[in-house]
Amino acid sequence: MVTGYKPQTLREALELRKNSGALPFAGGTDLMVRYKSWAGTLPAFPKSVLFLGHLKELQNIELSSGKIIYGAGATLTEIMEYPGTPALLAEAIRGIAAPALRNVGTMAGNLCNASPAGDSICALYALGASVVCKSLSGERQIPVIDFVTGPGRTALADDEIVSAIIVPALDWTLTFYRKVGTRKANALSKLSFCGLAKIKGGRIDDVRIAVGAVGPTVVRSLESERLLAGAGSGELEELRERLLQSYGAMIVPIDDQRSTAAYRKRVALNLLELFIDDELKKGVS
Repeated sequence: MVTGYKPQTLREALELRKNSGALPFAGGTDLMVRYKSWAGTLPAFPKSVLFLGHLKELQNIELSSGKIIYGAGATLTEIMEYPGTPALLAEAIRGIAAPALRNVGTMAGNLCNASPAGDSICALYALGASVVCKSLSGERQIPVIDFVTGPGRTALADDEIVSAIIVPALDWTLTFYRKVGTRKANALSKLSFCGLAKIKGGRIDDVRIAVGAVGPTVVRSLESERLLAGAGSGELEELRERLLQSYGAMIVPIDDQRSTAAYRKRVALNLLELFIDDELKKGVS
């Protein structure tokens, strides 16, 4: 029998998660759609549900030791409006659904849904975020790039819940974000592109590139980013084709109801060219 649990403390939630294996439920904006049933009937959840969105222990947002810690229960709207939230993440969240859904949906839920098209996931990859997974045995911190293991799959253990998402509070010279969808708002992504760069002395000191909805998980190549480190305008021109070929091999989208694989790949590479030619080159010139 499916049961709904509403713990009063995080400790109680962890005990219920361990003993019942119940499905964590915060805002429910993904889960209610995934398990929807016939009109007028209850959702067809496959197992008991563990409600977490009301827990105060999971709702904090704080800046500590150069990192922003987002409680797993913080809503997308709260994260978007927090003054310290990186511009890239705030812009990605602004394109998620509509205000009513952002007021109840959570970034932790968007992440645990593990869709390659998840809007906040692509930004979290680029920002080098980590996920805090908590159980009665303790907690572990997992880089988001390792947390999402495939479409709809994560490294979250059966007795764990996500308690927080940690984002390094870094200053970026350039922020570049594009979401490609059927409409400007309230639309699922055909693909998304996130680019960040820190420029020092006319050279690239740090760069991050992440592309969503073009493979089983978000595409981010640390090796390609390292190639760009230290590059000036001359080196950028030399590396341009090499980068396009490298990302072209990694970008392996599929045909689905939202778009074709050929369209996704062409647009993703166009956006990479745009980021290199219009953002990086201007930044180092």
